[in-house]
Amino acid sequence: MLRTNSPEIEALLAKWREGDRDALGCLMPLLYEELRKVARQQLRRTSAARTLQTTALVHEAYLRLVGSTQPQEWNGRGHFFAAAAEAMRRILVDAARRKNAEKRSARGHRVPLEEADGGCTTSADELLDIDEALTRLAAEEPQAAQLIQLRYFAGLSIEDAAEVVGIARSTAYEHWSYARVRLKTLLAGG
Repeated sequence: MLRTNSPEIEALLAKWREGDRDALGCLMPLLYEELRKVARQQLRRTSAARTLQTTALVHEAYLRLVGSTQPQEWNGRGHFFAAAAEAMRRILVDAARRKNAEKRSARGHRVPLEEADGGCTTSADELLDIDEALTRLAAEEPQAAQLIQLRYFAGLSIEDAAEVVGIARSTAYEHWSYARVRLKTLLAGG
């Protein structure tokens, strides 16, 4: 997934961290296609955001990432993609909440984690359930929740997610196994 590993990207991220706002203008064209791939993957999975297009999701995530007056503290491309995944997650969850508010209906059924882990389509209710479970998991086990988020919302492999989080692959696999079981429990209402 993170094929954007280059000294140029790392240097531009470092300049951005140091407050050089022009660095972002040079950085975004280099990362744009990767962000579009992440967005496409999310939109394929999520029926909750059928009104969003890939470009719109990328641009909204971009605005959330760079919209503040303070430079972001991205420690490299992996951290940037983690921030982008979080921004896209928030956008999709907000879209799901708007859709549910429009329907004014009761919450739907719980989604099995196997469906969330695969390439399935997630409804607005399911996305909200996943978000709620992920938020609860983050309070208990932040690294495990971050791995799930990077796998589900950014489409990273466990190896790439381990690199982003800064942990060993073996630790990532342990967290992944634990997080899947814990999320199954949370999604089942436990």
